Amino acid sequence: MHIEIRHLRTIKAIHDTGGLARAADLLNITQSALSHQIKGIEDQAGVELFVRRAKPLRLSASGLRLLAAAEQILPILADLEVEFEGLQDGRAGRLHIALECHACFEWLLPVLEQFRKVWPDVDVDIRSSLSFDAMSALRREEVDLVVSSDPEDQSEIDFNPLFDYDPVFVASSHHPLAQKAVIEAQDFEGQTLITYPVDRSRLDIFKMLLSPARVEPAAVRQVELTAVILMLVASNRGVSVLPDWVVRQVRQSSDYVTRPLGKDGKVGMTRRMFAATRESENTRPYLAHFIRLARQEAVKLQRG
Repeated sequence: MHIEIRHLRTIKAIHDTGGLARAADLLNITQSALSHQIKGIEDQAGVELFVRRAKPLRLSASGLRLLAAAEQILPILADLEVEFEGLQDGRAGRLHIALECHACFEWLLPVLEQFRKVWPDVDVDIRSSLSFDAMSALRREEVDLVVSSDPEDQSEIDFNPLFDYDPVFVASSHHPLAQKAVIEAQDFEGQTLITYPVDRSRLDIFKMLLSPARVEPAAVRQVELTAVILMLVASNRGVSVLPDWVVRQVRQSSDYVTRPLGKDGKVGMTRRMFAATRESENTRPYLAHFIRLARQEAVKLQRG
């Protein structure tokens, strides 16, 4: 048996209008063509779909089964048509995000709140489970955008600049290092370093300062939330290094001190955050708008 979409639409039209003539008008075909189509469906199915002696024309038990299928399948197809039209003109799509920057949740959530109001038909998700293999997930099309501070020379991947930031030392105002103007690698010896639960190869403090100097803190304590990191630091349970825009709210607090990092006589270690995307999808309007919103929100954060 070979049932086509037009057969389902035919059965539905006849049921809804109550007769062949009105159904033919609805389907924009002749009544003769409609009768021929009905016969073709019945020949395919091997059963009669209508009780022909009834007036008005009504569906047989087999016809009702086909009608039930039509009422289930046709709305799904209609939704698909609308969805595909949205994909074609750029109104709809998918934006699944992976973060290599653990602190970026605070910056990203306001961006997504603005984005969803403009692009309600774009499916947005943060794929936190893929953050440890984010670039591979981007190549496999499991995510559509990766927030990263480590641009790689990869074919078919674009790294769109978002904003610059400085990793900043933060400690209790009662900590001995609070007396120093600039914090260097050797200052971390004997300290408890409080970090996000991220591999040290992806932490700015290790990648840019401690590992090249072959300096190891006395202990590394991993904490999920920025607010808890700051609480522990204020309690003098350790020191931390966080992006400057993360510690903007505590700069004026008497509980904390923030200091720049130094290396080889230079003060400050500016880093850049990127949005990595597949080159083939950069023309999607909602993707370009997301990147623009992300840049604007970063400026707000840095200005406090």
